[in-house]
Amino acid sequence: MNRDLRAALDQGPMNRFQWTAIGICILLNMIDGFDVLVMAFTAASVSAEWGLNGAQVGLLLSAGLFGMAAGSLFIAPRADRFGRRPLILFCLLLCGTGMLLSAFAQSPTQLALLRGFTGLGIGGILASSNVIAAEYANRRWRPLAVSLQSTGYALGATFGGLLAVWLIGHWGWRSVFLAGGIVSLAAIPLVLAGLPESLDFLLARRPANALARVNALAARLGLGQLDELPAARVRGAGGVAALQLLAPALRRSTLLIWLLFFLAMFGFYFIMSWTPKLLTAAGLTAQQGITGGVLLSFGGIFGAALVGALSARVPLPRVLQGFMLITAVLLVLFLGSASSLAAALGLGLLIGVFVNGCIAGLYALSPQVYPADVRATGVGWAIGVGRLGAILSPTVAGLLLDGGWQPLHLYGVFAVVFVAAALVLLGLRPQAPAGEPLAAH
Repeated sequence: MNRDLRAALDQGPMNRFQWTAIGICILLNMIDGFDVLVMAFTAASVSAEWGLNGAQVGLLLSAGLFGMAAGSLFIAPRADRFGRRPLILFCLLLCGTGMLLSAFAQSPTQLALLRGFTGLGIGGILASSNVIAAEYANRRWRPLAVSLQSTGYALGATFGGLLAVWLIGHWGWRSVFLAGGIVSLAAIPLVLAGLPESLDFLLARRPANALARVNALAARLGLGQLDELPAARVRGAGGVAALQLLAPALRRSTLLIWLLFFLAMFGFYFIMSWTPKLLTAAGLTAQQGITGGVLLSFGGIFGAALVGALSARVPLPRVLQGFMLITAVLLVLFLGSASSLAAALGLGLLIGVFVNGCIAGLYALSPQVYPADVRATGVGWAIGVGRLGAILSPTVAGLLLDGGWQPLHLYGVFAVVFVAAALVLLGLRPQAPAGEPLAAH
């Protein structure tokens, strides 16, 4: 029997096998959330031990982001050639090795290089796990599945921060990197046991024993067996997947999704990086500023889930547009909040909900733009371009402050960024090429 498995998966109910795959993707994103922010958790202790100045600390904080951008741009696309699952395993090995070696770094330069090395793995994992979560969810629950996967980042950041405080208090900053390395490597057996290869990858790329592997997955999905593989979608000319993103059929969507990721991450990383310091500069105590930063991450747990729940009923682009505009309004309100601790913390929590929802929504939207044979490449490049905005954002904020801007006035500037992103979203139609089932519902 020759059935369209992809269409059957899209239209059928979710089963335990599918939710298990998505659950593992959530766990992978939790590990990423911890690995990404581990330098922020340990910066004060590292600086005290080595007597670092502000520029040196800034280099250590940026090194991981540079590595993540490179991983998203140059490692994640390999998933479209070798498979999502093998790439995730390789990147977990990179992350785990980088974190373990970081625990034994003897100089700031060594640590910065190792942070960049670790970032390569993080960038690859994030794109590939995001794609698998999207591909194993049916059409109705796909936005929720990818949004829940995105909550892993906030969960990893929140619980990782609590763990880091305890570890530093007992064994010093090196123990935090050691713990991160052990957790990353411990995830490898879990992925081997429970994370399947992408069905879309097998159907599009047809590696060795593709028919047998597809039928094994079909059995676990509760679908019928194939007598032969269905006709493959005709692929565009050219062997470089990254160049295929700019082919005429995909060029417009690619450029728009790149711009969306750049703007959203430009605004997101300003909020997440600068809020504790800016609240302190505006008159709150250092502890109150840190509390505001924690509430931003805590709000993110709910923001990502809220995007997924709403997008099960409302088209995802409209939900995402609403979140961007609400984020802009909240940032404007935040301008006058410093005089009241309760108002600052309350708005901080709400901003965390909606700004994290913006990022989760983009992660859910991006797989819907691309066909299976370039999907990991498309998502990886979108995230990589977004990381360039993340790297640039703190620098721009610092230049504005040096230019005499009042700390909280910066939130008005970045509110405009989210309005611009909402306008760009009007032009994006997440409709994959003919024959692909991942079009927006």
